[in-house]
Amino acid sequence: MTTPPATAARRMPESVHRRRWAILGVLMLSLLIVVLDNSILNVAVKTIATPAPTGIGATQGELEWAINSYTLVFAGLLFSAGLLGDRLGRKKVLLGGLVVFGAGSALAAFSGSPGELIAFRAVMGLGAAFVMPATLAVLMHVFERDEQPKAIGIWAGGVGLAIAIGPITGGVLLDHFWWGSVFLVNVPIVVIAVALMVWLVPDSRDPNPGRVDPVGVLLSVAGLVLLVYGVIEGGRLADFGDPTVLGTIGAGLAVLTAFVLFEKRSDHPSLDVTHFRDKVFSAAVCAIALVFFALMGVTFFAVFYTQSVRGFSPLKTGLLLLPLAVAQLIFAPRARLVVDRFGNRATTTAGMLTVAAALAAFATLDADTPLWILELIFFLMGAGMAHIMTPTSVVIMQSLPREKAGSASALSNTFRQVGGALGIAVLGSVLSAAYRTAVEDDLGPVPAGLRHSAGESIEATLAAAARLGPEGRALVAPAHDAFLHAMHLTALCGAGVALAGSVVVALFLPGRRTAGQSRPEGELADATATAPEK
Repeated sequence: MTTPPATAARRMPESVHRRRWAILGVLMLSLLIVVLDNSILNVAVKTIATPAPTGIGATQGELEWAINSYTLVFAGLLFSAGLLGDRLGRKKVLLGGLVVFGAGSALAAFSGSPGELIAFRAVMGLGAAFVMPATLAVLMHVFERDEQPKAIGIWAGGVGLAIAIGPITGGVLLDHFWWGSVFLVNVPIVVIAVALMVWLVPDSRDPNPGRVDPVGVLLSVAGLVLLVYGVIEGGRLADFGDPTVLGTIGAGLAVLTAFVLFEKRSDHPSLDVTHFRDKVFSAAVCAIALVFFALMGVTFFAVFYTQSVRGFSPLKTGLLLLPLAVAQLIFAPRARLVVDRFGNRATTTAGMLTVAAALAAFATLDADTPLWILELIFFLMGAGMAHIMTPTSVVIMQSLPREKAGSASALSNTFRQVGGALGIAVLGSVLSAAYRTAVEDDLGPVPAGLRHSAGESIEATLAAAARLGPEGRALVAPAHDAFLHAMHLTALCGAGVALAGSVVVALFLPGRRTAGQSRPEGELADATATAPEK
């Protein structure tokens, strides 16, 4: 009598297999902390930009760096973190990452200046870099191949849950406590996650781990920092032809080119560029990067629209973002069924076009647009993203052997984070430059020495208007109009990026699999035929 295939192929001890869904819950809690922090921060940026004692008076450029210092460290270290997990044990690396993330959160909560906040956010990014790939690597280890799509779908839905409760939690905290509470809330969650991790999660490692690539890490982080700095500075100055801006951007591109060349020749690269010879794999990674480029850039300005122009509280802003998360909770776990029926190409292309349409719809908003329209836009954006991340994530995760799951997860998350960081930098700079151009002729009442800083963002203009007293009231309406103009332009740029992503996936992702087509385990086509991630 032959053993049933599912039992014969099982690689996990029975005790681990029985508690695999509890382990998934712990992994989702660990992931929740990382995603929760960024989604909470989205509603806190206006408060942090407010002068003391309410906030710390961060400029728009400093706010972009508070987000991107975390993102760039996170993205730059993901590959090494995945390799260290494969080598040292994923559970150990995950526990260490959670502790560092918790410590960075506590320090960020009590930052006394924008510079301190930027530095401590980088510490949080260091910890998160070891958490994110380890959660998905452990998942791929404890679940058999036939259950992986369902498990990753639930994992992706957990991301939607974090996106849902993050802005609402941030709004509640900001309504009752000081701005630092949005970081301090991470600490008790870290304590619970660490305790459950020690109790439930088994350790695992790659029997043949790769070597860490410190040179590659330094080159990638340095190149990205230079590139992002140049882009943000160009937006701050509203002059991308400035020699400093051009020099910094050029230096960043040169360092990133050196990084790619070094990785191609290395026998232990942190980024294995040979994966990108496969067009399907490359298209999946590109789709992830482009959709987060558009989404993160647009989400950055959406908070200023709701709070600075519409006058909503942080809590109301968080509730307005709820449809985005609800759509992901609904559709992410079910998107694999759509892929099974229509194929990766149709599903992902439709998702990209939906996101592009939702971003373009921001260009129709004004100061008194009915809220149901804004809610519909956010819902469509979440639905589109769920049908992008599901098929593309499986392409990446199942394209490598299970033992290399940490590296595969790191690859997916690296391009997601890099796309998001560049989206905030590029689209934030478009917003900043367009706003300055639109508002500068109305800054006459502001003293000449303060006009440049007052024109940097809508918060800077409104702060200058408040200092002027009754005379400054004349600046409020022009500031709102200038911001709406800048937001419309930025939204159309984001929509254009999402549209470009739809072309990429339509050209290179595989179509629907026929009923008689085989699905051998090693083939990339098999990876594209089922499930998700966020």
